[in-house]
Amino acid sequence: MKNEKTQFVSHWMEGNGPYAEAAISSRVRLARNIKNTPFPYLASDAQTLEVQGLVVDAVKDQDDFKDFLLIKMDEVSTLVKQVMVEKHLISPLLAKESHNSALFLRKDEAVGVMINEEDHVRIQSVFPGLQLERAWEEADLYDNALEEKLNYSFHERYGYLTSCPTNVGTGLRASVMLHLPALIITKQFNRILGALSQVGLAVRGLYGEGTEIIGNLVQLSNQITLGQSEQEIIRNLFSVTRQVIEQENAACQSLLNHNREKIADRGSRALGILKHARIISSQEAMQLISDIRLGYELGLISGGINRKLLNELLIVIRPACLQIIADGELNARERDEERAKQLRERLKEIKV
Repeated sequence: MKNEKTQFVSHWMEGNGPYAEAAISSRVRLARNIKNTPFPYLASDAQTLEVQGLVVDAVKDQDDFKDFLLIKMDEVSTLVKQVMVEKHLISPLLAKESHNSALFLRKDEAVGVMINEEDHVRIQSVFPGLQLERAWEEADLYDNALEEKLNYSFHERYGYLTSCPTNVGTGLRASVMLHLPALIITKQFNRILGALSQVGLAVRGLYGEGTEIIGNLVQLSNQITLGQSEQEIIRNLFSVTRQVIEQENAACQSLLNHNREKIADRGSRALGILKHARIISSQEAMQLISDIRLGYELGLISGGINRKLLNELLIVIRPACLQIIADGELNARERDEERAKQLRERLKEIKV
């Protein structure tokens, strides 16, 4: 049980895949609704319960879903739901709106089907690195399997009808989580930010809409879901993301050429602090993890560091994960102490 409580690694945190030096993960979400049934926020208890039953029946006995586990949100604790949010397995809304909502989660946690979130069904697929095409193919596979059993709300002209008008059409939201320290350090990121907006892409923080950029982690996603095919949306996001990564790599090379010792010192200092701190905030920890990751990617820090470990640290330092590990509620001060303890424990074998 102790091991289960201290392991927080999902498939997307493996640290491999194309362009993994900057692309941490790629995610695709599909929003779907049942025909002639009010959207969840307008539906009665009986109607949301009926939706849950319809999706459970649709999944039942399908080989495609044999590796999935059903988690009913009102049967798990608030803390466990928050851990699932911190691991990007569910949205904050699903954790908040638990009544008659549920999650079908594949064993490797790469694919999930949320029931009665903002929409009746939200299929999510997440893979490490820049693997948008694979994430799309996986989400499409399970979408097709469900569509054989469920009567989706679909308009011939507008496409899939969704609770939020901005998702109407394909109902597809694709995003890539990027680590862009060099572009931010060299102050080139603001220039790129304007260009991304002009091509219909949104830039957000680690946990999506409403979250700020911390630890040089940026979530890049499509804003347009109507008037383009799913493949066009995926291709466009992939193409722009690859260009951003190429600019990040060029900025990294510039730092290596002109500030090698400074960046090496920055990464080594960060590692030293995390190995020995007794109290540390989430924001400071995320910035220091970013400094270590930059040093690692530039070949200036080794000693046992790897991407999987760095990705795990990003999740382990979150409030709900810390309280699961500690087996009880913690106040802000106690979380800062537990965060420092977990970082020391996980980095103790790493050589500075």
